[in-house]
Amino acid sequence: MRITQGTFSYLPDFSDAEIRAQISYALDRGWPLSVEFTDDPHPRNTYWEMWGLPMFDLHDAAGVLLEVNQCRTAYPDHYIRLNAYDAAKGRQTIALSFIVGRPAYEPGFRLDRQEVADRQVRYTTHPYAADRPAGDRYRAS
Repeated sequence: MRITQGTFSYLPDFSDAEIRAQISYALDRGWPLSVEFTDDPHPRNTYWEMWGLPMFDLHDAAGVLLEVNQCRTAYPDHYIRLNAYDAAKGRQTIALSFIVGRPAYEPGFRLDRQEVADRQVRYTTHPYAADRPAGDRYRAS
């Protein structure tokens, strides 16, 4: 199952040239970028680990792509995303966010059903990867 989160999530994975084009788009608008990674891509997990600091001072797409590639090398079995921040309205708002790296093996999610009072039914998602310890979640069995 392929995780779909953020902008471009239903498109095939971007090549480095396509990622560089999106980085240039963000930098041309004055949006600083940051790189984040996680091995728990659950939709409600909005707090991923940050790779370094946000790149407020970088204005070259090559520098941002270098950080992305260093994160990919350090965490090949994690999800990696790139965020662009827009402060035009006086606050840091994510204007663009997309996955730039993913593990080769993605086990997916299951839907758990729970019956509660008054015949109500609640559903939650459970990632199959969470059944394994952190750091070992996306290695093929």
